[in-house]
Amino acid sequence: MAETIKCKVLVVGGGPGGYVAGIKAGQLGLDTVLVDGDRLGGTCLIRGCIPSKAIIHAADMFEEMTHASSKDGHVGISLAGPPKLDLGKTVKWKEGIVDRLNGGVGALLKRAKVRVVGGWAKFSDAKTCTVGDTTIVAENVILATGSDPVELPHLPFGGDIVSSTGALDLPALPKRLAVVGAGYIGLELGIAYRKLGAEVTVVEAAERILPSYDKQLTNPVAQWLKKNGVEVLTGVKAQGFAKGALTIEGADGKKSEIKADKVLVAVGRKPRTQGWGLEGMGVDMNGRFVKVDDQCRTSMRGVWAIGDLVGEPMLAHKASAQGEMVAEIIAGHKRRFNPVAIPAVCFTEPEIVSVGLGPDDKVTGEVLNASFPWAANGRAMTLEGADDGGFVRVIARKDDHRLLGIQAVGRKVSELSGEFALALEMGATIEDITGIIHAHPTLSEGFFEAALRTVGHGIHV
Repeated sequence: MAETIKCKVLVVGGGPGGYVAGIKAGQLGLDTVLVDGDRLGGTCLIRGCIPSKAIIHAADMFEEMTHASSKDGHVGISLAGPPKLDLGKTVKWKEGIVDRLNGGVGALLKRAKVRVVGGWAKFSDAKTCTVGDTTIVAENVILATGSDPVELPHLPFGGDIVSSTGALDLPALPKRLAVVGAGYIGLELGIAYRKLGAEVTVVEAAERILPSYDKQLTNPVAQWLKKNGVEVLTGVKAQGFAKGALTIEGADGKKSEIKADKVLVAVGRKPRTQGWGLEGMGVDMNGRFVKVDDQCRTSMRGVWAIGDLVGEPMLAHKASAQGEMVAEIIAGHKRRFNPVAIPAVCFTEPEIVSVGLGPDDKVTGEVLNASFPWAANGRAMTLEGADDGGFVRVIARKDDHRLLGIQAVGRKVSELSGEFALALEMGATIEDITGIIHAHPTLSEGFFEAALRTVGHGIHV
């Protein structure tokens, strides 16, 4: 039966930006409707961040058990034989986590009195859309449609050519996996599958892996790949896949083949701008992204856009922060999106975290730059992460010692991202960090030591 719904706020998309916007709007007493044609939680929860970290964790466990069976129990633990992998069960376990979180999002929206309409929205104008037989008219529209993996024309998804989504749902471990793209998605999954026992080859068009990070930060990852038998081919383009072979072309124009059972294409993501009527809404674009100001307002009054739809960085936590902000602005609060820094984490082996400016970024005036190696940190040693070349680095202004950037590479360093972001967001100085007593033994002591080293007062190195 046809139905017309009128509401204060319409949120399009149930990912980390959309559902947070919906929950916040509901909490603020705004009559809110959320439309989503997929499962609540979006790409991040259903087929991205969460499931990939589950697979990565399983791969870590498998690798540790494999070492315990082949190194005579070097930490006092040994197995009678090598562990066995049932990837189907691993995927089922991963789906259990996804289901729990998906259900949690639905419960939170219900508690906030947000009405959820299942289906794909199709806009006829900036404030009106249809979802099946339902028409929704809103005073305010929050566009949070997210993004999709980029598909290469000569490597279309399907069959043995998979996106990151397909790579997380493989029923069995491929003997040989080719990864096209050495960004964080390709390397996270490529490393996980190597730990599970697959032969992995990585193909990257740029001259080095993880090109968005500085080379010093990515060197430990490159060392792990080499040590663990992952072939990395840089400056090379993938040309096509047929009969179990990926054709590649080098900078010199010479072509060769890589044998592979599966090909993972991970060359980036693109904003989801097609298929829901964006072209009829009259909003201005900024290249491939929707153009917004520092309040996430589009060029159409009462239409807002957040998350991957509005540009880099295409990160879930950015989308959530923008969604919360927009809901508060609609409710009459004064807010602007102007973070000092947004943390970026790469769950490779070892992990990488970067917040703020790096050593290659241009800064007015002189800077202090110092690092502290995990080889000198007791907690890193107990995690078997002291010998991978990892470190934590602090960059600060020389004149007032204000922190500009913090980076780290090493085992479990992703858990430091909150402290790093907090320090930059609060405008901390070197002395603010060195004046805080950090618990021992923890990785956070490395941050303290790196800050000490910037002013020549390092203790444990």
